[in-house]
Amino acid sequence: DVQLVESGGGSVQTGGSLRLSCVVSDYNENTECMAWFRQAPGKEREGVARIYSGGAATHYADSVKDRFTISQDNAKKTVYLQMNSLNPDDTAMYYCASDRARACLRGSISNTEFGYWGQGTQVTVS
Repeated sequence: DVQLVESGGGSVQTGGSLRLSCVVSDYNENTECMAWFRQAPGKEREGVARIYSGGAATHYADSVKDRFTISQDNAKKTVYLQMNSLNPDDTAMYYCASDRARACLRGSISNTEFGYWGQGTQVTVS
């Protein structure tokens, strides 16, 4: 089974940066596609960034493009989300997710494609 543990959230002022980490218990076929999602109170869960096969391909939501960067360190079994130029609209609970390679084939980052989820880490921008 896959276990995902997020960390790195916190409170930051507008224009600041944070780096989220997602530690993966073990790499297998269910971690070929990794992604970050976020959910603000009263809103639907939104796909933020996605990475396939250790960095071979990445994809971002338009709302975070050029501000967020997803990366993966296989030696540390960790997926990162570097977030720059944060603004209050980025305030949300951020979740790490994984699944098989097919989850990375869709044009959009859809939560219906991911079966493994972490517990989330809160990001607050004021």
